[in-house]
Amino acid sequence: MFTRSSKWNTKSIILVALIGIIMGVIYTYGFNWAYNLIKMTLIPTGFAPVVDTVFTGLWLMAAPLAIYFVPTAGSGTIGELLAAVVEMAIGGQWGATTIISGILQGALNEIGFFPKKERYQKFSWASVITGAIFAGLGCFILSYVLYGWSKFSLVLQITMFITNLISAVVFDGILVKLIINMFERAVKPKIS
Repeated sequence: MFTRSSKWNTKSIILVALIGIIMGVIYTYGFNWAYNLIKMTLIPTGFAPVVDTVFTGLWLMAAPLAIYFVPTAGSGTIGELLAAVVEMAIGGQWGATTIISGILQGALNEIGFFPKKERYQKFSWASVITGAIFAGLGCFILSYVLYGWSKFSLVLQITMFITNLISAVVFDGILVKLIINMFERAVKPKIS
């Protein structure tokens, strides 16, 4: 029977590390190639920058997964940071800025689970969606500053902001919660 560990111990450290490693590999070999392919095809349209924000939520998923399996403060930040380090180490295209993003994404995802400790235990829709919104906002602001998005037209900036929040809610919020719900049904003991 699976039990969630709300304390930092060897099992929880290994679990968060595994989530970080697996998600870092998925980010690099699963999401990055699709991102690059789609962005390249949209260059002639002028809307290639929107791909940055459409994919945002995919790169935020390690934090809520880590929070679910180790429901304690810091687990989301560490899980996302480890995913970022792995992504960078195995050839992620954003280099060391990935680490800055990872820390920010993980920490902001945890806002959905503050201020009460029991919110980490419940892993509710409200907690996951709130965390996704804050992480999405943080990613948008960081990218806006780092990549000079202020130079884009106002229409493009608004489109990017909206798609960024939608992506965060859909992938980091809804998809993660649905995955966790399926996991819980799969491990729930069957009563005959």
